[in-house]
Amino acid sequence: MVAREYDYWLLDLDGTLIDVDWSYPRSVFDRVGDRLGREFTDREAEILWHGLGGNRNEQLRKWGIDPEDFWPAFHDIEDPQRRAEETYLYDDAAFVADLDCPVGLVTHCQSFLADPVLDELGIRDWFDTVICCDEDLGWKPDPAPLHHAREQIGVHGDGYDGVYAGDGASDVGAAWNAGLDAIHVERHGHHRREQCVLGDYRVESFDELLAMAESN
Repeated sequence: MVAREYDYWLLDLDGTLIDVDWSYPRSVFDRVGDRLGREFTDREAEILWHGLGGNRNEQLRKWGIDPEDFWPAFHDIEDPQRRAEETYLYDDAAFVADLDCPVGLVTHCQSFLADPVLDELGIRDWFDTVICCDEDLGWKPDPAPLHHAREQIGVHGDGYDGVYAGDGASDVGAAWNAGLDAIHVERHGHHRREQCVLGDYRVESFDELLAMAESN
């Protein structure tokens, strides 16, 4: 599909294939702020929700917030069903359903949140495996979750060319650390991210990859 064929694809979920109506994260941060005794501006909520500032724990510490206080409150307040109902699929993500090779999903989204979204959008059957990062498995850019996904879809080891697509710097880092090509999908623009994320492919939409294939 891109410059050359791949034996398998791995993809991130939030911000890459899907996103959620802003009213939902805004309400979550309002309630987290009430619990922590600290208000979150729209910009701060956007940075944390989309990971625009890079490592979220480092960002929290810069703001004087202990991640060990923030994340339990955040996950306790999240409403999986409401989040699923307010989540939408990017139009250009539909190509994943047509990939004729093993496909894996590797996401920081926890299973209690990811599962309702996959079911609500009817895209679970797009993937041969779904890997949700955790403390035991590791967090991107640690390559361990990607290696685990490769094992699950039977492409672990030499002789397989793979690619990982995601919307954050940690996704690109995980891809390169795992020896895969990296596609960075910039959904927000460099002006909002306030940094430039490099990748083997840098696109604003998967449609650009389709255009590359058609031109070759």
